Amino acid sequence: MELQGFYIKSGQMCAANIGNAFPKIWQDTMSVLQDECPSQPYEVVKSIVESEYGKSIHDVFETFEEKPIGAASIGQVHRATLKDGSCVVVKVMYPGVEDVFRGDVRTIKMFAQVAQPVHVPPLIEIEKQFMTEFDYRREAEQLDKVRTNMMAANICGDSTRLCAIPKPYLDLCNKRVLVMEELKGNKLVEELKRDIERQMARVSNSLEKFGDEKKMEESFLKEFVSGENGPTAEQYETLIKLLDAKRRISNLYAKLHNATIGWLPGVGAKDYIGKNSLPINHAKLIDDLLEVHGHQILVDGCFNGDCHPGNILLLGVEEGKPQLGLIDYGQVKTITKEERLQFCKIIIALADDDKENTVSLLKEAGFKSQKMDPEHIYKFAKVSYDEDNEELLEGKHIQVYMEHLHDNDPVDHIPQQYIMASRASILLRGLGHAVHQSRSVAKAWRSIAEKVLKEEGLL
Repeated sequence: MELQGFYIKSGQMCAANIGNAFPKIWQDTMSVLQDECPSQPYEVVKSIVESEYGKSIHDVFETFEEKPIGAASIGQVHRATLKDGSCVVVKVMYPGVEDVFRGDVRTIKMFAQVAQPVHVPPLIEIEKQFMTEFDYRREAEQLDKVRTNMMAANICGDSTRLCAIPKPYLDLCNKRVLVMEELKGNKLVEELKRDIERQMARVSNSLEKFGDEKKMEESFLKEFVSGENGPTAEQYETLIKLLDAKRRISNLYAKLHNATIGWLPGVGAKDYIGKNSLPINHAKLIDDLLEVHGHQILVDGCFNGDCHPGNILLLGVEEGKPQLGLIDYGQVKTITKEERLQFCKIIIALADDDKENTVSLLKEAGFKSQKMDPEHIYKFAKVSYDEDNEELLEGKHIQVYMEHLHDNDPVDHIPQQYIMASRASILLRGLGHAVHQSRSVAKAWRSIAEKVLKEEGLL
């Protein structure tokens, strides 16, 4: 934390478990870096806000909480209300952070050029994207663009949609201050962990389980806590419907009890069971995340390349209507239509395990290595854009495996235009691994890519 800058950002990547690449103790240790970094004193924040607006903080906001609700590598976030009563969050950039970041990345690139040249091209692209984070006006415009695209596709909106994305108040955003709608929720991973603990406690404490239902729930719990892939979205729905039916019967009994004898002295009323007692469909949430980001990349060509778990909330848990809340759009990448259509073809080839076509498309996209070994190119594409598992990685750590590929056939050039798409894929996969919901991203995105190409007359 003392080093700050890019080192905190790197720790966030570790906490996100990119590509299932880090041991649990590292993830747990670095998890505080997601949004609990040391914060600046309120007086520093107040001076930045007033400097940017040229007026008192109280002339802009009706209320402004002095204690931040989160702090990360570039800035910290405070709750506030506008003069019209709207609840917002205000993101304030730390002083001097841009110079610190530039120095850090320059140092890391110099090291990589000497010790690990395979990592230099991704570092160059990531540096470009990081540098876009140092103007909150640009981030607000990017946020607004992605949100508009998602709303037009009926993916983003009220609780019936797959996700919610906060509305930026563009007239209140400037270089070092970003004001946006507050989304009421907690971090997705935290909510899913709490859900597992809640369901385990419910099963272990219940004396009423019997027959197939007990076996079903015990099976679910084994899958929850094992290292294997957990239940599918359909299996979750089956269990949720079963438990919801029991909940309704229990509430009906409680209603009859309370209306008849519950009011008698010494008897007492029975509590009603809320919908928030039901399991959360972990598998559907991962599927929804993949659908949202697949649409951003393959349909809109405008996507968030920094979709780490710290930027994903879960809303509506208490109401029994869980919905994804997606925040932080400082690293939005835009690709051209031609690049987008080419990537759609790559995704379909990977989903179909079409090695020959995958290799051909990667070459067209600009991939170059010294030997141009087809097997090497295919494996590079598979790990970069699609999936990572023990069999594919030959039992190696993902970073060691990528270095192994580079040693066997040194890479001269990788498609720069797809580095952030690869990063998004790896981040989403890492989150899936963390909650026992590993996925092939290419298979999840195949139908989206196919639809895009059909609409363009290319299939």
